[in-house]
Amino acid sequence: MKIALRSAACAGLALMLSGQTPPPAAPNGPPRTPPPGYQDVYAGKKRLLVIADLSTGNQSAHMAVSHAASVIEQIGRESGAYVTFIRTDMDWITKGETWGKFDYAKGGPKQARGKNLDYFDAVLFYTNGDTTLSPQQKQDLLDYVAKDGKGFIGIHTATATATNWPEYGEMLGGVFDNHPWMISDAKIIVERPGFPAMKAFKTGMALKDEHYQMLPNPYSRDKVDVLARIDTSSVNMAAPMVHRKDGDFPVAWIKSYGQGRVFYSGLGHTDASWDDPRIRTMVLEAVKWAVNGGDKPVPHGMK
Repeated sequence: MKIALRSAACAGLALMLSGQTPPPAAPNGPPRTPPPGYQDVYAGKKRLLVIADLSTGNQSAHMAVSHAASVIEQIGRESGAYVTFIRTDMDWITKGETWGKFDYAKGGPKQARGKNLDYFDAVLFYTNGDTTLSPQQKQDLLDYVAKDGKGFIGIHTATATATNWPEYGEMLGGVFDNHPWMISDAKIIVERPGFPAMKAFKTGMALKDEHYQMLPNPYSRDKVDVLARIDTSSVNMAAPMVHRKDGDFPVAWIKSYGQGRVFYSGLGHTDASWDDPRIRTMVLEAVKWAVNGGDKPVPHGMK
């Protein structure tokens, strides 16, 4: 009996520590609520889920992901615009229940319940590779953006993520081809200076980063609203890996996906990028736009 009572108490405490209300003690009894100090301290705040998972991709070339995640958390907290939850796995990309993978003992209670997509206002991917997402998780993410009207932010290698999942590329707006100029300086042309994420940039500014090139599909200016692009006069267009001949190398874009909002930027490869106030401003404003709705993307060409 003592063992059973102890297990029940542990289960209740686990639920309270997870920030979720445990079920009623009895079918007709009042619901049990967390004791003082264990309520959800993030209730009422905008919440961003950052996925910094390189486990299925190139794990050595993108070491800046740790600094990136810390900066994203820092600027959200300092501005008061949002709070950040950082994960290095895909477990919370689901509409289902999430639990720890370890039981205290055989037959013992599960660990505290985790979060799922319903808890967040936007998701940010700094990821790489095919991912460990199940078919159901993939559908949950698409529905989260398209049907629930939530936000999605892709950073740098987000376009080199799940390249065998066409629907993801359509949602994001582009798929990585390569980086023809490696890490180098490139001047930019700001196409939409009025968008908040662009307010720290001006046409003619140089940015040192690993500038990306997109595959011809699904990237299309009929589907995305480009915020800034590379000035091709500032880079070597005869470099061997340059495949695009149209001179269209976007630095950042926004788009709609169903009822949701999507932002992507190829910037952010290096640690130095995340120390650049211009990049910090871009990401802060992009997240604010994604979690709040902001001004909806407009068809390309409309300023």
